[in-house]
Amino acid sequence: MKIAFYAPMKSPDHPTPSGDRRMANLFMQALRLAGHEVELASRLRIYDGVGDAAAQARLVGQAEQEVARLLAGTRPDLWFTYHVYHKSPDLIGATVARHWALPYVLAEASLAPKRRQGPWADFHARAEAAVQQAARIFCITQSDMECLDVEPDRLVHLPPFLDVVPFNVGPACVPLGGPVRLLAVGMMRAGDKLDSYRQLADALVHTVGDWTLTIVGDGPARDEVRSAFRRFGDHITYIGAIEESRLGAVYAAADLYVWPAVNEAFGMALLEAQAAGLPVVAGRVRGVPEVVRDGVTGLLVEPDDAVALGRAIGRLVADPALPREMGDAAARWVRRERTVVQAAALLKQGLTGLRA
Repeated sequence: MKIAFYAPMKSPDHPTPSGDRRMANLFMQALRLAGHEVELASRLRIYDGVGDAAAQARLVGQAEQEVARLLAGTRPDLWFTYHVYHKSPDLIGATVARHWALPYVLAEASLAPKRRQGPWADFHARAEAAVQQAARIFCITQSDMECLDVEPDRLVHLPPFLDVVPFNVGPACVPLGGPVRLLAVGMMRAGDKLDSYRQLADALVHTVGDWTLTIVGDGPARDEVRSAFRRFGDHITYIGAIEESRLGAVYAAADLYVWPAVNEAFGMALLEAQAAGLPVVAGRVRGVPEVVRDGVTGLLVEPDDAVALGRAIGRLVADPALPREMGDAAARWVRRERTVVQAAALLKQGLTGLRA
Protein backbone atom coordinates (compact mmCIF):
# COMPACT_ATOMS: atom_id res chain seq x y z
CA MET A 1 0.00 0.00 0.00
CA LYS A 2 0.94 3.64 -0.44
CA ILE A 3 0.91 5.08 3.07
CA ALA A 4 0.86 8.77 3.96
CA PHE A 5 2.80 9.13 7.24
CA TYR A 6 2.53 12.04 9.64
CA ALA A 7 3.94 12.80 13.10
CA PRO A 8 2.32 16.01 14.43
CA MET A 9 4.42 16.11 17.61
CA LYS A 10 7.76 16.05 15.79
CA SER A 11 8.55 15.23 12.17
CA PRO A 12 10.98 12.35 11.55
CA ASP A 13 13.44 14.84 10.06
CA HIS A 14 13.04 17.53 12.71
CA PRO A 15 16.44 19.11 13.54
CA THR A 16 16.13 18.52 17.31
CA PRO A 17 16.79 14.92 18.40
CA SER A 18 14.37 13.24 20.80
CA GLY A 19 12.80 9.89 21.53
CA ASP A 20 9.69 11.05 19.70
CA ARG A 21 11.63 11.79 16.52
CA ARG A 22 13.41 8.46 16.79
CA MET A 23 10.14 6.53 17.15
CA ALA A 24 8.63 8.34 14.15
CA ASN A 25 11.61 7.25 12.05
CA LEU A 26 11.36 3.71 13.37
CA PHE A 27 7.68 3.50 12.45
CA MET A 28 8.47 4.59 8.90
CA GLN A 29 11.25 2.01 8.75
CA ALA A 30 8.99 -0.74 10.10
CA LEU A 31 6.19 0.10 7.66
CA ARG A 32 8.65 -0.14 4.77
CA LEU A 33 9.97 -3.46 6.07
CA ALA A 34 6.34 -4.62 6.13
CA GLY A 35 6.25 -4.06 2.37
CA HIS A 36 4.55 -0.68 2.14
CA GLU A 37 5.50 2.45 0.21
CA VAL A 38 5.72 5.22 2.82
CA GLU A 39 5.80 8.95 2.17
CA LEU A 40 6.09 11.73 4.75
CA ALA A 41 2.87 13.68 4.16
CA SER A 42 3.60 16.83 6.18
CA ARG A 43 6.22 18.40 8.42
CA LEU A 44 3.82 20.80 10.13
CA ARG A 45 4.38 20.62 13.88
CA ILE A 46 1.18 20.70 15.94
CA TYR A 47 2.13 21.25 19.56
CA ASP A 48 0.89 23.55 22.32
CA GLY A 49 2.65 22.91 25.59
CA VAL A 50 1.05 25.70 27.62
CA GLY A 51 -2.64 25.72 26.69
CA ASP A 52 -2.65 28.91 24.59
CA ALA A 53 -5.97 29.35 22.74
CA ALA A 54 -4.48 31.84 20.27
CA ALA A 55 -1.60 29.51 19.43
CA GLN A 56 -4.03 26.63 18.96
CA ALA A 57 -6.15 28.74 16.59
CA ARG A 58 -3.05 29.59 14.53
CA LEU A 59 -2.13 25.92 14.30
CA VAL A 60 -5.65 25.04 13.18
CA GLY A 61 -5.35 27.63 10.40
CA GLN A 62 -1.96 26.30 9.30
CA ALA A 63 -3.33 22.75 9.31
CA GLU A 64 -6.23 23.79 7.08
CA GLN A 65 -3.72 25.08 4.53
CA GLU A 66 -1.82 21.79 4.69
CA VAL A 67 -5.05 19.85 4.17
CA ALA A 68 -5.82 21.91 1.06
CA ARG A 69 -2.32 21.26 -0.30
CA LEU A 70 -2.57 17.53 0.28
CA LEU A 71 -6.03 17.20 -1.23
CA ALA A 72 -4.69 18.79 -4.41
CA GLY A 73 -2.10 16.02 -4.66
CA THR A 74 -2.03 12.26 -5.09
CA ARG A 75 -4.36 10.06 -3.09
CA PRO A 76 -2.64 7.43 -0.91
CA ASP A 77 -4.14 4.08 0.11
CA LEU A 78 -3.96 4.67 3.87
CA TRP A 79 -3.13 7.43 6.35
CA PHE A 80 -0.87 6.63 9.34
CA THR A 81 -0.34 9.15 12.15
CA TYR A 82 2.18 8.64 14.95
CA HIS A 83 1.63 10.13 18.44
CA VAL A 84 -1.61 11.96 19.16
CA TYR A 85 -2.72 13.48 22.47
CA HIS A 86 -4.26 16.66 23.86
CA LYS A 87 -1.16 18.81 23.33
CA SER A 88 -0.53 17.44 19.85
CA PRO A 89 -3.70 16.33 18.01
CA ASP A 90 -3.78 15.31 14.35
CA LEU A 91 -5.31 18.33 12.62
CA ILE A 92 -4.40 17.07 9.15
CA GLY A 93 -4.63 13.32 8.68
CA ALA A 94 -8.10 12.80 10.10
CA THR A 95 -9.56 15.41 7.73
CA VAL A 96 -7.70 14.12 4.68
CA ALA A 97 -8.71 10.55 5.47
CA ARG A 98 -12.38 11.51 5.79
CA HIS A 99 -12.33 13.47 2.53
CA TRP A 100 -10.77 10.62 0.57
CA ALA A 101 -12.50 7.82 2.54
CA LEU A 102 -9.12 6.38 3.52
CA PRO A 103 -8.43 3.91 6.30
CA TYR A 104 -7.10 6.05 9.15
CA VAL A 105 -4.54 4.52 11.52
CA LEU A 106 -2.95 5.85 14.69
CA ALA A 107 0.04 4.79 16.74
CA GLU A 108 0.75 5.90 20.32
CA ALA A 109 -2.52 7.70 20.87
CA SER A 110 -3.44 8.66 24.42
CA LEU A 111 -6.25 10.60 26.04
CA ALA A 112 -6.45 12.37 29.40
CA PRO A 113 -10.12 12.79 30.40
CA LYS A 114 -9.24 15.62 32.79
CA ARG A 115 -8.28 17.68 29.72
CA ARG A 116 -11.84 17.68 28.40
CA GLN A 117 -12.14 21.00 30.23
CA GLY A 118 -9.57 23.74 30.52
CA PRO A 119 -7.05 25.31 28.15
CA TRP A 120 -6.62 22.17 26.01
CA ALA A 121 -10.34 21.35 25.73
CA ASP A 122 -10.48 21.98 21.96
CA PHE A 123 -7.28 20.08 21.22
CA HIS A 124 -8.41 17.22 23.46
CA ALA A 125 -11.71 17.02 21.58
CA ARG A 126 -9.85 16.86 18.27
CA ALA A 127 -7.54 14.13 19.57
CA GLU A 128 -10.53 12.19 20.88
CA ALA A 129 -12.33 12.51 17.52
CA ALA A 130 -9.23 11.14 15.76
CA VAL A 131 -9.17 8.17 18.13
CA GLN A 132 -12.83 7.44 17.42
CA GLN A 133 -12.23 7.71 13.67
CA ALA A 134 -9.23 5.37 13.61
CA ALA A 135 -9.77 1.95 12.08
CA ARG A 136 -6.73 0.66 13.96
CA ILE A 137 -4.66 2.02 16.85
CA PHE A 138 -1.22 0.61 17.60
CA CYS A 139 -0.59 1.09 21.32
CA ILE A 140 2.98 1.36 22.57
CA THR A 141 2.09 0.67 26.21
CA GLN A 142 -0.66 -1.14 28.06
CA SER A 143 -1.50 2.08 29.91
CA ASP A 144 -2.27 3.77 26.58
CA MET A 145 -4.63 0.92 25.71
CA GLU A 146 -6.45 1.29 28.99
CA CYS A 147 -7.15 5.00 28.44
CA LEU A 148 -8.78 4.51 25.02
CA ASP A 149 -12.51 3.86 25.13
CA VAL A 150 -12.84 2.06 21.80
CA GLU A 151 -13.69 -1.44 20.62
CA PRO A 152 -10.90 -3.87 21.58
CA ASP A 153 -10.60 -5.20 18.02
CA ARG A 154 -9.35 -1.78 16.90
CA LEU A 155 -6.43 -1.89 19.34
CA VAL A 156 -3.10 -3.62 18.68
CA HIS A 157 -0.39 -3.79 21.32
CA LEU A 158 2.91 -2.98 19.63
CA PRO A 159 5.52 -2.52 22.39
CA PRO A 160 8.46 -0.12 22.00
CA PHE A 161 11.03 -1.34 19.49
CA LEU A 162 14.24 -0.25 17.80
CA ASP A 163 16.76 -1.06 15.10
CA VAL A 164 19.32 -3.07 17.04
CA VAL A 165 22.07 -2.88 14.40
CA PRO A 166 23.65 0.41 15.65
CA PHE A 167 23.77 -1.04 19.17
CA ASN A 168 25.24 -4.42 18.27
CA VAL A 169 28.31 -3.87 20.40
CA GLY A 170 28.12 -6.80 22.82
CA PRO A 171 27.60 -6.82 26.59
CA ALA A 172 29.11 -4.20 28.85
CA CYS A 173 32.13 -5.19 30.91
CA VAL A 174 33.13 -3.55 34.17
CA PRO A 175 36.91 -2.99 34.12
CA LEU A 176 38.67 -4.71 36.99
CA GLY A 177 39.86 -2.27 39.62
CA GLY A 178 38.32 0.78 38.03
CA PRO A 179 35.20 2.83 38.74
CA VAL A 180 31.86 1.65 37.40
CA ARG A 181 31.00 3.81 34.39
CA LEU A 182 27.47 5.19 34.70
CA LEU A 183 25.71 6.78 31.73
CA ALA A 184 22.71 9.10 31.33
CA VAL A 185 21.36 10.40 28.02
CA GLY A 186 18.74 13.12 27.84
CA MET A 187 17.86 16.54 26.48
CA MET A 188 18.61 19.39 28.85
CA ARG A 189 15.33 21.28 28.94
CA ALA A 190 12.98 22.56 31.62
CA GLY A 191 10.28 20.27 32.92
CA ASP A 192 10.52 16.50 33.18
CA LYS A 193 14.04 16.22 31.73
CA LEU A 194 15.50 18.74 34.17
CA ASP A 195 13.60 17.09 37.01
CA SER A 196 15.15 13.74 36.02
CA TYR A 197 18.64 15.20 36.04
CA ARG A 198 18.08 16.77 39.44
CA GLN A 199 16.70 13.53 40.86
CA LEU A 200 19.69 11.65 39.49
CA ALA A 201 22.07 14.08 41.16
CA ASP A 202 20.21 13.66 44.45
CA ALA A 203 20.30 9.88 44.02
CA LEU A 204 24.06 9.77 43.53
CA VAL A 205 24.51 11.24 47.01
CA HIS A 206 23.18 7.89 48.26
CA THR A 207 25.26 5.75 45.88
CA VAL A 208 28.06 4.01 47.73
CA GLY A 209 31.06 2.82 45.76
CA ASP A 210 33.50 3.88 43.06
CA TRP A 211 31.73 5.35 40.05
CA THR A 212 31.90 7.96 37.31
CA LEU A 213 28.99 9.40 35.34
CA THR A 214 28.99 10.44 31.69
CA ILE A 215 26.12 12.71 30.65
CA VAL A 216 25.09 12.96 27.00
CA GLY A 217 22.81 15.80 26.00
CA ASP A 218 22.46 19.54 25.71
CA GLY A 219 19.80 22.21 25.68
CA PRO A 220 18.56 25.42 27.27
CA ALA A 221 18.72 23.98 30.81
CA ARG A 222 22.43 23.13 30.51
CA ASP A 223 23.48 25.47 33.33
CA GLU A 224 20.83 24.09 35.71
CA VAL A 225 21.93 20.51 34.97
CA ARG A 226 25.59 21.30 35.56
CA SER A 227 24.73 23.10 38.76
CA ALA A 228 22.94 20.00 40.06
CA PHE A 229 26.03 17.82 39.51
CA ARG A 230 28.69 20.34 40.54
CA ARG A 231 29.00 18.72 43.96
CA PHE A 232 30.53 15.60 42.37
CA GLY A 233 33.47 17.37 40.73
CA ASP A 234 35.49 15.30 38.26
CA HIS A 235 33.27 12.24 38.74
CA ILE A 236 31.06 13.81 36.02
CA THR A 237 31.93 14.06 32.32
CA TYR A 238 29.77 16.01 29.86
CA ILE A 239 29.76 14.97 26.20
CA GLY A 240 27.04 17.32 24.96
CA ALA A 241 24.64 16.57 22.14
CA ILE A 242 25.82 13.97 19.62
CA GLU A 243 24.46 12.41 16.45
CA GLU A 244 22.26 9.34 16.90
CA SER A 245 24.78 7.36 14.83
CA ARG A 246 27.35 7.80 17.63
CA LEU A 247 25.13 6.58 20.45
CA GLY A 248 26.09 2.92 20.03
CA ALA A 249 29.73 3.69 20.76
CA VAL A 250 28.78 5.81 23.79
CA TYR A 251 26.69 3.00 25.27
CA ALA A 252 29.52 0.55 24.58
CA ALA A 253 31.89 2.66 26.69
CA ALA A 254 29.61 2.45 29.75
CA ASP A 255 28.69 -0.22 32.29
CA LEU A 256 25.32 0.89 33.66
CA TYR A 257 22.53 3.18 32.43
CA VAL A 258 20.86 5.35 35.08
CA TRP A 259 17.80 7.56 34.67
CA PRO A 260 14.91 8.50 37.01
CA ALA A 261 12.54 8.72 33.99
CA VAL A 262 10.34 11.45 35.45
CA ASN A 263 6.98 11.22 33.65
CA GLU A 264 8.51 9.26 30.74
CA ALA A 265 6.02 7.57 28.43
CA PHE A 266 8.43 4.62 28.24
CA GLY A 267 11.95 5.92 27.59
CA MET A 268 13.57 5.14 24.25
CA ALA A 269 17.09 5.48 25.65
CA LEU A 270 16.34 2.76 28.21
CA LEU A 271 15.68 0.35 25.35
CA GLU A 272 18.77 1.47 23.44
CA ALA A 273 20.99 0.98 26.47
CA GLN A 274 19.76 -2.57 26.92
CA ALA A 275 20.27 -3.31 23.22
CA ALA A 276 23.92 -2.34 23.77
CA GLY A 277 24.17 -4.71 26.73
CA LEU A 278 23.73 -2.25 29.55
CA PRO A 279 21.53 -2.95 32.55
CA VAL A 280 19.26 -0.07 33.56
CA VAL A 281 18.38 1.51 36.87
CA ALA A 282 15.28 3.71 36.49
CA GLY A 283 12.03 4.87 38.03
CA ARG A 284 8.98 2.61 37.75
CA VAL A 285 7.06 5.23 35.74
CA ARG A 286 4.18 4.77 33.26
CA GLY A 287 5.48 2.52 30.45
CA VAL A 288 9.00 2.04 31.80
CA PRO A 289 8.19 -1.46 33.19
CA GLU A 290 7.37 -2.45 29.60
CA VAL A 291 10.92 -1.67 28.44
CA VAL A 292 12.89 -2.75 31.54
CA ARG A 293 12.37 -6.19 33.07
CA ASP A 294 12.79 -5.47 36.77
CA GLY A 295 15.27 -7.83 38.38
CA VAL A 296 16.27 -9.33 35.01
CA THR A 297 17.54 -6.58 32.72
CA GLY A 298 17.78 -3.88 35.37
CA LEU A 299 16.32 -2.50 38.57
CA LEU A 300 13.23 -0.29 38.92
CA VAL A 301 12.40 1.82 41.95
CA GLU A 302 9.34 3.80 42.95
CA PRO A 303 8.98 7.18 41.20
CA ASP A 304 10.50 10.29 42.79
CA ASP A 305 12.49 8.30 45.36
CA ALA A 306 16.07 9.53 45.04
CA VAL A 307 17.25 7.49 48.00
CA ALA A 308 15.92 4.23 46.53
CA LEU A 309 17.37 5.09 43.12
CA GLY A 310 20.78 5.81 44.61
CA ARG A 311 20.80 2.60 46.60
CA ALA A 312 19.76 0.56 43.55
CA ILE A 313 22.64 2.07 41.58
CA GLY A 314 24.95 1.33 44.49
CA ARG A 315 23.82 -2.29 44.54
CA LEU A 316 25.07 -2.78 40.98
CA VAL A 317 28.20 -0.70 41.55
CA ALA A 318 29.12 -2.97 44.47
CA ASP A 319 28.66 -6.24 42.57
CA PRO A 320 30.32 -6.15 39.10
CA ALA A 321 29.04 -9.64 38.26
CA LEU A 322 25.39 -8.57 38.57
CA PRO A 323 25.44 -5.79 35.94
CA ARG A 324 27.27 -8.11 33.54
CA GLU A 325 24.59 -10.74 34.04
CA MET A 326 21.75 -8.24 33.64
CA GLY A 327 23.42 -6.61 30.63
CA ASP A 328 23.70 -9.95 28.86
CA ALA A 329 20.04 -10.66 29.62
CA ALA A 330 19.05 -7.20 28.38
CA ALA A 331 20.79 -7.61 25.02
CA ARG A 332 19.24 -11.05 24.49
CA TRP A 333 15.75 -9.82 25.42
CA VAL A 334 15.81 -6.81 23.11
CA ARG A 335 17.05 -8.87 20.18
CA ARG A 336 14.46 -11.54 20.85
CA GLU A 337 11.41 -9.34 21.38
CA ARG A 338 11.90 -5.64 20.58
CA THR A 339 13.38 -5.25 17.09
CA VAL A 340 12.10 -3.22 14.15
CA VAL A 341 11.72 -6.48 12.21
CA GLN A 342 9.32 -7.83 14.82
CA ALA A 343 7.44 -4.51 14.80
CA ALA A 344 7.15 -4.75 11.01
CA ALA A 345 5.48 -8.14 11.36
CA LEU A 346 2.97 -6.77 13.89
CA LEU A 347 2.24 -3.77 11.66
CA LYS A 348 1.77 -5.98 8.62
CA GLN A 349 -0.68 -8.17 10.50
CA GLY A 350 -2.50 -5.21 12.04
CA LEU A 351 -2.97 -3.42 8.72
CA THR A 352 -4.19 -6.49 6.87
CA GLY A 353 -7.65 -5.92 5.42
CA LEU A 354 -7.54 -2.13 5.69
CA ARG A 355 -8.29 -0.88 2.20
CA ALA A 356 -10.08 2.19 0.90
